[in-house]
Amino acid sequence: MTGPATGADTGLAGRCVVVTGAGTGIGRAVAHAFADEGARVLVVGRGAARLAETAAGRPGIHPFAADVSTPDGPRLVVEAAVRELGGLDVLVNNAVTMRSALLGSIEADDTHRQVATNLLAPLFLTQEALPHLEAAKGTVLNVTTAGNQRGWPGHSVYGATKAALDFLTRTWALELAPRGIRVAAVAPGPVETPIGEHAGLDPAGIERMRERQRARVPLGRVGQPEEIAWWLVHLARPEASFATGLVLPVDGGAGVVF
Repeated sequence: MTGPATGADTGLAGRCVVVTGAGTGIGRAVAHAFADEGARVLVVGRGAARLAETAAGRPGIHPFAADVSTPDGPRLVVEAAVRELGGLDVLVNNAVTMRSALLGSIEADDTHRQVATNLLAPLFLTQEALPHLEAAKGTVLNVTTAGNQRGWPGHSVYGATKAALDFLTRTWALELAPRGIRVAAVAPGPVETPIGEHAGLDPAGIERMRERQRARVPLGRVGQPEEIAWWLVHLARPEASFATGLVLPVDGGAGVVF
């Protein structure tokens, strides 16, 4: 096992980390950031090929293809973490599904898929992982969104699932503190990821979305996945041991614009 890329001991070397939705975007950046700190990382997602790309050239990253939104998904992921990593210290709930639709054209299948992936999957995965997290005095990190703090036309279901995950974050922090488990969330603003493609937008639609996002961000740009990963890794470090129950917006200042 190699140590952190910086050469400094940050307290994460040898730690066992699970990252869901790790085939692209924020999840991939989070997996790389933890691996660079010397952690052992199980990367989870539906696409085996993308997970292999995430793990390429990084012996500390172990790919595991699974759908966390299925009834058996959480159990299979936790079993894989124990088998491949030897335990579970940090759980990063990052898997996400987003479909864009205005009220009047929302479809039931898309709604159920978003609720299952964005809300029920982190709930049941965290529940399945509890014995291991308690033994490790571990950390649960949820990835939500800064966009649920205001109306977001076309994304009412997605925003509602992420707002619910914020609530779970705060409530779990209270419930799990006596068991030595910390819970926190990072709420990204607009970030350069493939989520627009996954939402069913064509290239022109994605560019229009990016233009609107840039116009609303005081810093004048969208974020990069690595800028979100930095916060998640730091929340998992021992120095953050007094931080629980927080939902941290990382949005380029968009949340303070009236």
